[in-house]
Amino acid sequence: MKALYPLRGIITVLNTPFTATGDVDFSSLKKNIIESLLAGVSGILVPAMASEVNKLTHKERLKIVETALSITNGKVPVFAGLSETDFNQSIKLLKSYLKLGCKQILFQIPYKNEDKFKYRFLKLAELQPEVIMLQDWDSVGYGLPDSLIIDLFEQVEIFRCLKIEVIPAGIKYSRMLDLTNGCLHVSGGWAVTQMIEGLMRGVHAFMPTGMHWIYTEIYNLWEKGKKEKATLLFHKILPVLAFSNQHLDISIHFFKQLLNKQGIYATSNVREPILPFDFVHQQISEKLIDFIIQTENKLKSYST
Repeated sequence: MKALYPLRGIITVLNTPFTATGDVDFSSLKKNIIESLLAGVSGILVPAMASEVNKLTHKERLKIVETALSITNGKVPVFAGLSETDFNQSIKLLKSYLKLGCKQILFQIPYKNEDKFKYRFLKLAELQPEVIMLQDWDSVGYGLPDSLIIDLFEQVEIFRCLKIEVIPAGIKYSRMLDLTNGCLHVSGGWAVTQMIEGLMRGVHAFMPTGMHWIYTEIYNLWEKGKKEKATLLFHKILPVLAFSNQHLDISIHFFKQLLNKQGIYATSNVREPILPFDFVHQQISEKLIDFIIQTENKLKSYST
């Protein structure tokens, strides 16, 4: 049986910052990575859906991953997101990630049937990244079949991690841990709306966007046995999650505005096509953003 991949805590998913002219703002990206490291994140995932990955060119994706590798400098693992509908492009992109020296790769493979999915997974695995994390994503259902996940986990040594984003997630967290005797590393997504439930079920890591200081504090309090304090802090951000998690596009708008107001991103620009963020959204977000900044400033003052 495989040893459990040694990664616990918060793996932050980075929004992609854009300049006023629409280019990727690598200076702002560096600031966000540095801030996340100061907050104590355990890893970084980029580019992913929250990064507007499907609106990025391959050249931009590579430069983003290269920037993350450079800034982290081995302090935490960087997972490069492999999100492509064209399989040949997936192979090309994976080879480029590996050439950069990125050893951890998130496989996001479109699912049509088990045979086709397994074929693509195994072909990509032949390129030998050090660690494969598999995205189990389904916005309306229960995701990949358990039998397929277990088959691949038992067959492919470098398949170590699973990111679960299905509805509902909780029971699948527990089942995957049980079926692999706790040896498959399980991460929770969905903007961490099930974070406390995930902690109760033994999930190893969580993948939110933004709010680095708050999420790491919740996780650390729980690990220290201060579960009531962790739960109380989580409850305080529920209005933020209820608002931002209503749609991925709303989340992207919201967290970019937060990062901009924090002085980390120079703009809150997004790339089209994307859902609009109207004046009502703006009114709600301004109050929530002020609350987040006040809360994180308090946490920063405690850490100094």
